[in-house]
Amino acid sequence: METILHLLPLPADGQDAFRAAAPEARHIFLPTDDRGGLRDLAPELFQQTTILFGFVPPDRLRRFSHLKWVQSWNAGVDSYLAPGVLPEGAMLTSAAGAYGPAVSEHMLAILLALYKHLPAYRDQQSSHIWADRGPVSTLHGKTVLIGGAGDIGRHFALLARALGASRILGLCRSARDVQGLDQVYALDALDMLLPKADVVALALPHAPETVRLLDRRRLMRMKPRAVLLNAGRGSAVDCAALAELLSAGHLLGAGLDVTDPEPLPPDHPLWDAPNVLITPHTAGGYNHMQLTLDRIRALFLDNLKRYVAGEPLRNRMR
Repeated sequence: METILHLLPLPADGQDAFRAAAPEARHIFLPTDDRGGLRDLAPELFQQTTILFGFVPPDRLRRFSHLKWVQSWNAGVDSYLAPGVLPEGAMLTSAAGAYGPAVSEHMLAILLALYKHLPAYRDQQSSHIWADRGPVSTLHGKTVLIGGAGDIGRHFALLARALGASRILGLCRSARDVQGLDQVYALDALDMLLPKADVVALALPHAPETVRLLDRRRLMRMKPRAVLLNAGRGSAVDCAALAELLSAGHLLGAGLDVTDPEPLPPDHPLWDAPNVLITPHTAGGYNHMQLTLDRIRALFLDNLKRYVAGEPLRNRMR
């Protein structure tokens, strides 16, 4: 008999739906409303749990010695793929596809805040200063380059188009047609595309080919007064070089929900760089939007039904 540990907060009818999908399994519901992972778990459950739904830090996941399948609520699961984190033969599925609306709205909010000088006006408000900060920018007529043509990238493309962006280009590890994007290129086209983009919005996963994708040389290739957004993985951007270029006035601004390193150390120069908005990896927090939580629950339930039926799982990473 499978023992399924559910860490998502589920209403009573939600719990009933999971019980109905796997009636022969033992279901244990331990709602967790943050990314801290386990709380108040009986020690014996580390040995008894065979299926885990939710997030457990990799160092604690190693204690689950009989896992057959982990369904993470994270879209990126690279930390779970490290040797020794999961038992040999255990399956791993991600929550890719659940975060598009939440993360894309967060990215748009940061972009508009930078365009309209809202952080500077907030600073002035704190100092009781009434002063015009000068001309603002708009997405209307702009060229947007989106790194990552998945769920987040497609949702951001829809928002940018709705606000008048004239050209939306995509960048991913393999060029292909993607609905909502005018054209999609492979990663090796980045040098050619950067000087054309008014906004560079990254939603890329962590992979060998994306580490330091935007190093100092490529940041310098960005269009003067362009905006960089990153809500994928912090490793894609050289944050020290970005701080330097922002201080030199090369870019209009940057909005980052992820950094490298993460958390960003208190003495990192990016904290004091001009025209940068930093949020602590909260754009996709499942507790921020009911819609996100609903999408995660639906994915988990569908995959459980597939597991019981012996069908292929969605978002399988190993």
